[in-house]
Amino acid sequence: MTPEVTPATASDRAPIAETLKEAFVDDPLAIWMLPDERSRPGRMLRQFDVELRVVYLPLGTVWTTSDNRGAAVWRPPGRIPTMTVLRAIPEELRALGLKALGSSFTVARVMPRFPKQPYWYLHGLGVRTADQGKGIGSALLRPVLDRCDDSGLPAYLITATQPNIAFYSRHGFEVTNETQVPHSGPRIWTMWRDPRNGPE
Repeated sequence: MTPEVTPATASDRAPIAETLKEAFVDDPLAIWMLPDERSRPGRMLRQFDVELRVVYLPLGTVWTTSDNRGAAVWRPPGRIPTMTVLRAIPEELRALGLKALGSSFTVARVMPRFPKQPYWYLHGLGVRTADQGKGIGSALLRPVLDRCDDSGLPAYLITATQPNIAFYSRHGFEVTNETQVPHSGPRIWTMWRDPRNGPE
């Protein structure tokens, strides 16, 4: 049975942040940026809460299930307003710590430049561990991928988890770059999906 997926609201913020934290706490990039196993879950929970509250929920580009056990966070085509970015940075610094925030800048320096053309960017897709493999992730991708197909826009994502490549490939994404993060960092793959249909 296909899970019901709807746009998230402010009341979904806390459970979605908890879901994303659980989904990403063992991600290779998270482990590299936040090597302390004891503090990592709490720091990641605060980071996701900031991102949802300050950036993504106001944009209306977060989709979730009825029980919030899965969520997809997208950045729409175009640039996020500068003031929104500046407002998020101090809170992310308090959440992650200076060292982890510096690590994120290291990743940004070695990654290929974001495409110049309009596209949807998948900032994060997460499902609670006990609910993975039930089609929830695929259902969460569907609203924006359908929108991409209807409007003729591509989609783009970055992953540091190699098994994710097969999952996203099933939804039309193809690997465009593989990068080794320096200072014993993980490998990171960028993936691109062309729309399957053009606009009417």
